[in-house]
Amino acid sequence: MQQPNIRIIPFQSIDYDKEIALRYDVLRKPLRLNFTAEQLAAEGDFFHLGYFDGESLLACLILAPEKDGKIKMKQVAVAAQQQGKGIGAQLVTAAESFAASKGFTLMYCHARDTAVPFYEKLGYSRVGEEFEEVTIPHWEMEKSLK
Repeated sequence: MQQPNIRIIPFQSIDYDKEIALRYDVLRKPLRLNFTAEQLAAEGDFFHLGYFDGESLLACLILAPEKDGKIKMKQVAVAAQQQGKGIGAQLVTAAESFAASKGFTLMYCHARDTAVPFYEKLGYSRVGEEFEEVTIPHWEMEKSLK
């Protein structure tokens, strides 16, 4: 078996199809939500990163560039049977390095309240107050990439 690796997932590729399936299983299905065609079409300008073991996608995330050196991390998903093994932390750390190499200076995300401790361990800080997104509580969290 190949060593696991982190790589860019090309938009509308076979690996992108795997990414959509993983994000649906982990993030949307439990909330009884689906992706709309418009949501998926808007992802063409984003960076998609995946943690692979051979051709198996174990984790993924999206980076959405913004203005003023900011980049938003979205849709972080780790396959259920792979959670708690450090894969998500490795992927987020790789995403931070990738974003910094592209000149971004601040990464932020909207973290589900259950994921706040995960991001805090990685050096993210809460910003503002709790809010609701996709029907559940979230916090904005950020980290300087400088």
